[in-house]
Amino acid sequence: MNLKRLLSISTGHLTIDILNSSVYMILTAVSIPFGLSLSQMGMGALIYTLVGSLTQPLFGAWADRLRGRWLGPLGLLWTLSFYMFIPWAPNFAMLIGCLTIGALGSAALHAVGMIIASDAGGKHPTTATSIFFVMGQSGLALGPSLSGLVIASWGLRGLPFMAIFAVIPVISMFFLLRAPVHYDPVAMGAASANGGRKGNSASIKWGVIGAFVLLILLRSATMQTYTIFLPKFLEGRGYLPGAYGFMVGIFVFGGAIGTFCGGMLGDKFNRRLVIFTSSVLAVPFCYLFLGADGWLYYVTAALAGGLLNISHSILIVMAQALLPRQKGMMGGATLGFMFASGAVTAWLAGLVADQIGLT
Repeated sequence: MNLKRLLSISTGHLTIDILNSSVYMILTAVSIPFGLSLSQMGMGALIYTLVGSLTQPLFGAWADRLRGRWLGPLGLLWTLSFYMFIPWAPNFAMLIGCLTIGALGSAALHAVGMIIASDAGGKHPTTATSIFFVMGQSGLALGPSLSGLVIASWGLRGLPFMAIFAVIPVISMFFLLRAPVHYDPVAMGAASANGGRKGNSASIKWGVIGAFVLLILLRSATMQTYTIFLPKFLEGRGYLPGAYGFMVGIFVFGGAIGTFCGGMLGDKFNRRLVIFTSSVLAVPFCYLFLGADGWLYYVTAALAGGLLNISHSILIVMAQALLPRQKGMMGGATLGFMFASGAVTAWLAGLVADQIGLT
């Protein structure tokens, strides 16, 4: 296992997802001065997420051609550059435009990162990929907490200082990720053969794809809706940005733990059973933590996030196995659909919440 390459791309993943998850805190912070409704907040998150999601397959195909070079550091540099202009956006349209253009860098890093992480793992590609995703989930957990503290202390003008620290992993990736990834044709052929033994007919493959789509849609709808509107929900309960940023972080950090545990459980047990069981167990905790306070909130929120995210890495690995010669494209398409479907349903939830409220 090449730890230097793995840690470099994983740190880049951590950093860019800190910036990504700060978007929801930014939308909450500008909701009053810009006079935003809940559906407008959801639409802003939807536009940002769709651009960063639907372009991932394109960047994945590009990453397959470049064999993993350059896209990682350039993607992070692109995103942080636009992130630094957020405090000076004069209106909502300019804010979303700045965020949306910056989202292209996130799409590039996510698409190429899965290829580099798997390659860096050597004989343990699944473990390496899990580490890559855990670092990203940790970034999603830290983003609301860090940006909440920054906004509470200095307002939006403090955000560029967060972006400056992202320069460090950019430099690291430029130096450590210059070598192309190695594609093993023997391993890919074996993977294709294994896939063929499970069913060669087009109907079976379309059935698998249909099941993937449904699973991803249901999971992403819940996870994204909670992540986008939880800050506004907690603000309505009287919490300040520093407090509700930390509380959202607990929910997302639970998801990071769930991602790592899901990778191990998926290797040891039937993957479909793991996905089904974790999804069913998540339901009561997703309901309970919304009305909880104190330690009960932290326990139930962490369990809700963890159980929802157990299936994350399992779905990615299963999707890549369908087309092992285009891992970048398949990984990008799967992640892209996860984010896009979640953002669309979150926007629809915002329309409903405008009529009946969040509580």
